Amino acid sequence: MTGIGPVEPVNSPDAQETYEVIGADAPRLTDRWRGLPPRVRRAALGTAALAAAAAGVIVLLPPHQSTPPGTLTPMPWPANVTTFRYTGLAATFDSTPASGLFRFAVTVHSGPPVTVRVTGAAFDGLAARITPAETFTISAGTTRRLTVQISVVDCEGLPLDAGMPFLDVTLRNTRAIQHHSFIFGGAYPDDLSELLHVACGPVPSRPSPRATGSATSQNVDRG
Repeated sequence: MTGIGPVEPVNSPDAQETYEVIGADAPRLTDRWRGLPPRVRRAALGTAALAAAAAGVIVLLPPHQSTPPGTLTPMPWPANVTTFRYTGLAATFDSTPASGLFRFAVTVHSGPPVTVRVTGAAFDGLAARITPAETFTISAGTTRRLTVQISVVDCEGLPLDAGMPFLDVTLRNTRAIQHHSFIFGGAYPDDLSELLHVACGPVPSRPSPRATGSATSQNVDRG
């Protein structure tokens, strides 16, 4: 049967039947939750509880402070942290005129321990070494006293008056080995000059023997 009549709208109040509308709102979250099996809901609740606890631990941890590159303190060179100070003679030169004992106070200010070896004493005609041991190790932040034996081995070319004498040393720590010279003023030049004068000074001339008679005296025989 054919014909043309008025078109009924969807869900019109006059119609007695309804139609499913495609694109309607999705089911609510609570509806979906109620629709899950009990076992699935318990597993989901356990997972959420663990995640919340982990988040709480992360929040309570102190912030990680990363060290910017280039801010680490480099290990110091041994010569930059080691100082020598002369403290005086350990003995006079009366018993050993060609050798003297000189005392020093050595300080290492920072960094790893420094091992000290004395190798010379300013002039080629002098020999120097730490006594009794030849090396000396000093920890950072400490001052230790050492005795250096300086001996005259050759007087030729040695100045008898040492103006600004220095001490040749080798300094070693875990970073480097350095050859260094420490120059001393004050009493050290005077004490070293005394050693040079005693060992290499001119020998005073001996006085000539006294004459036994007078040049004008005469012996006269009388008859």
